[in-house]
Amino acid sequence: MNASEQSMRMRLAAHKSWATTTDRSARTEAARKASHHTRFLTKAREMHPQATQEQVEAVASSLRKAHYTELALKSVQSRRIKSEQAKEAKRSRQRDEIARLQDGIAAA
Repeated sequence: MNASEQSMRMRLAAHKSWATTTDRSARTEAARKASHHTRFLTKAREMHPQATQEQVEAVASSLRKAHYTELALKSVQSRRIKSEQAKEAKRSRQRDEIARLQDGIAAA
């Protein structure tokens, strides 16, 4: 079985599995809680060991928001750099084309 067939089999299995799930939110709740949420709570407790649970949750919420804001910033920066590189490549191609045309006119 090649990679394409394997991918399709896995996709088929996932679709069948989700077709038997009536409460999607409940099915994924444990994973959502275990993923980032736990990491931010742990970090908040490390930063403020004497804080109450309510304070720890507030700090964890701020840490989570900071994390996703940082990701968004990196994404914006990456898209800007990629756009600038594409624009510069286009300008370079245009300069090369103008130079070729000018060389052709000068040779004639």
